[in-house]
Amino acid sequence: MLLPANEAERLRSLHQYEILHSLQEDLFDELVVLAGALFRLPIAYVSLVDAERVHYKATYGFPLIPPNLRAELLCAQVVRHGRVVVYHDLAAATQTLLDAAAIQNCLAHQARFYAGAPLRMPDQHIIGTLCLVGQQPRDFSPDEQQLLEELAAIVSRAIVVRHHCHHTLVLGQGRWQATQREARDEVHGLGALVRYLAARYGPAVPVPEEVLQPVRRRLHDLRAILQDYEYVRK
Repeated sequence: MLLPANEAERLRSLHQYEILHSLQEDLFDELVVLAGALFRLPIAYVSLVDAERVHYKATYGFPLIPPNLRAELLCAQVVRHGRVVVYHDLAAATQTLLDAAAIQNCLAHQARFYAGAPLRMPDQHIIGTLCLVGQQPRDFSPDEQQLLEELAAIVSRAIVVRHHCHHTLVLGQGRWQATQREARDEVHGLGALVRYLAARYGPAVPVPEEVLQPVRRRLHDLRAILQDYEYVRK
């Protein structure tokens, strides 16, 4: 596992947000449920990548589990490359010294497909990933990759808003809870839209543009709720 050149700064950014050892929170749970439903995959999760271990902030398709070794998870490749990483068929993937352990770990858990998008913070450091996993090989279109990246950006924004609320006296925990409820209700609405579009256009994968575009347009409303509070002073 080759570390990114900015690893020390990246870790400082991760720890700054004080989310690494936090409890489950509804908004992040709902976002991974939405990701799984939208991309028609059985597993989705938000990971936070520390120096040696990967922590799970939210999971869909498996219970929340203790941190795993960073070298054994493909999330490390997303952090290293700084972009969306896709393995269409892990069983057919060319393994290198950098990802062999992670690919073998996935295959040992019957995973054949993986896609991960970076959680990029305002300082441009990547503190984790939004990931999708499937038990069958799968195509993943450029449009799907773009939408996964947009969803990851919303997760990142939620982390920023959470931090500002917790550390700004005029906002506080109450403001975070209110913002989280409003955002969660919007995610529920997005979930209903995804179900309607799936019923109308069928279960094809890759997910057709007729499904992706309406979801992409409605993400604007979710972004508007998750305002960036960085200019609010204590």
